[in-house]
Amino acid sequence: MSKSARKLDALAALLERTGGDPKRIEAVRRAQNFRRSWVDLAEILVQVRTHNLYEKWGYSDLYAYAQDELTLKRGTVDKLTISYNTLERHAPHVLERDGVATTIPSYDSLDYYHRTVGELEAVAPPTEEAANEDPELPRRRGRVPQLPGPELRQELEDAVFNEGQALGELRRRFDPHFFPKPKGADELDRLKKASSTARKLAELLTEIDGLPDTQVRKLEAELGKLRTKLDELAAPMKEQVLAATTRANKRALKARAKLAEQLAGEASESAPPKASAKTAKKRKSS
Repeated sequence: MSKSARKLDALAALLERTGGDPKRIEAVRRAQNFRRSWVDLAEILVQVRTHNLYEKWGYSDLYAYAQDELTLKRGTVDKLTISYNTLERHAPHVLERDGVATTIPSYDSLDYYHRTVGELEAVAPPTEEAANEDPELPRRRGRVPQLPGPELRQELEDAVFNEGQALGELRRRFDPHFFPKPKGADELDRLKKASSTARKLAELLTEIDGLPDTQVRKLEAELGKLRTKLDELAAPMKEQVLAATTRANKRALKARAKLAEQLAGEASESAPPKASAKTAKKRKSS
């Protein structure tokens, strides 16, 4: 049994013996069952955050509570709560699944959905987890996801919510669309790998018994020249790829901002009109 599991078992037993807050005990129990179903744990974390229950238990914020009692890191807490909110907004029917007969998407897959598509599809007030994210997110290796068309968005929804594809499968399938590589990126990757391989080979040669010192020194010198040449070839390509990535990021950010503005306008138009103070006073008096 892991150290975290032992701590959770001991804490649950202590809280039950001392008449601890039922919600607090429930949170610990759901943390114990985390590997079976992340949804249960995410749900209670959202409740704890929404009602500031951690303050009753002596903690300054949700992260301190989750780290100390549930052995959950800040990043995991954010992924869980964001993923649960994503399901609530975009696929509430998934929350009814038992996770056995019908698959529940992993929170990593939902995090991928949120960072590429989900945040564009709903206009909601800023949340605590969103405020803690890097303002330039969503990104993947310094790249901003390209704005998806309706067909790609639907395809991703099916892959996440209906097919239950794992994060690795989603990346292989959708990264070429959301994070297309700029011209020269593949060649630059090959140059970097070749240079890294040459460096590792030079390091290994010195650890091999039986090789003549003169031969090792000669090979090290040749490998050093090779790495220098590879780096020279890579230098202008790095600048080319960086410039192309920067341009693509600017286009993506502009397109995403435009869509967000459009969605906000549509949400504002569809919202019921607020009653004026005068009208509200009249209603109250009547």
